Amino acid sequence: MKLLIKNIYKICLITIGVNKMKIVVFTCSTGGGHNACAKYIKEEFNLNGIECDIKDYFELVGDKASNVAEKLYLDSTKGKGSIFGGVYKLGELYSKTNIPSPVYGLNMLVKEKLKKYLKENNYTLAIGTHLFPCLALTKLKKEENINFINVATDYECIPFWEETNPNEFVIPSILLKDTFLKKGFKEETILPIGIPISSKFINTTGCTDLPKDKEIILIASGSMGFGNIKEIVLNLLAQMNNVYVLVVCGNNEVLKNELKAITNPNLIVYGFVNNMNELIKSSTIVVTKPGGLTTTEVAVMNKPLIHINPIPGVEDYNATFFASNFMSIRVNNINNLVGEITRLMNDKNLQNLMIENQKKYINKNSATDLVKYIIDKYGSETL
Repeated sequence: MKLLIKNIYKICLITIGVNKMKIVVFTCSTGGGHNACAKYIKEEFNLNGIECDIKDYFELVGDKASNVAEKLYLDSTKGKGSIFGGVYKLGELYSKTNIPSPVYGLNMLVKEKLKKYLKENNYTLAIGTHLFPCLALTKLKKEENINFINVATDYECIPFWEETNPNEFVIPSILLKDTFLKKGFKEETILPIGIPISSKFINTTGCTDLPKDKEIILIASGSMGFGNIKEIVLNLLAQMNNVYVLVVCGNNEVLKNELKAITNPNLIVYGFVNNMNELIKSSTIVVTKPGGLTTTEVAVMNKPLIHINPIPGVEDYNATFFASNFMSIRVNNINNLVGEITRLMNDKNLQNLMIENQKKYINKNSATDLVKYIIDKYGSETL
């Protein structure tokens, strides 16, 4: 019956002309979260028969801009991420001056390339999962009749979001509404429907390749394998022989090779994976740095969560948001991690409290809700 209703709904959309919509989602390769969010949005539109493309905004800036930006970002997060944290703090201070930022000025320079790209491809709506394209779209909107939507991928209104002027702003949680209102966004523009997450994180089974004779602690280190993961793993293996330690190293080949060199039957090591949903499903507890996307993926799957190794800046806000709303435990000292994992494993009431609050505050249908909203509002409009 559900399948029949869904098919009837799609036929109705085509009948009223929604299939004529053509959407572009802009992302930037500064961490994996923006790209993952863009991918999830595209998938959801495609499931509804709507054409949707993903565009790396830096490709409009220049041929090598994407690689340069990614390298600068990765270099800034090396060690304990102090460079990135310092830049973020400066951004927060500058944002309070209400003086137009250099970031806005730099993205204004891309306006004409952006205008040409949108018109040549006949897009009817633009969506930005990163600040930079949204700044350029804001400049273009002052001169052209365009529609665009911001999507925040972290649990904080980061510096310079207030310089954007979207039609709507998708924010991660209703609990953050006041934060964005204080930054100057009008209430009618705020859509507190959550960070868009693929439906595969809702309807999934566990990973069949994993052993099932012990509980699994999943350690997710982000797309670049950030933090002192090797030290964490060695501590866990030395102190907890009753669990499997499953580590996802992302694109960090050095970390993956170092961990694979460890001889221990309780250690399972992966590099970059495309089945994170299955690994999360198979795990008892997830230990991860507090990236906005990874954290949301864990929360929509309702898994007990421990945050470690935040990149200084917005990931501190992510960890604080989840811990203060009893959706995770934040561990600031790695020496305390084993004790906190043991406490959480043995305390079913604490696990249930986390899961209930995740269900309460994190919308698992965020991608579906975003697509439905856009169809209802923009289905018959053009850019």
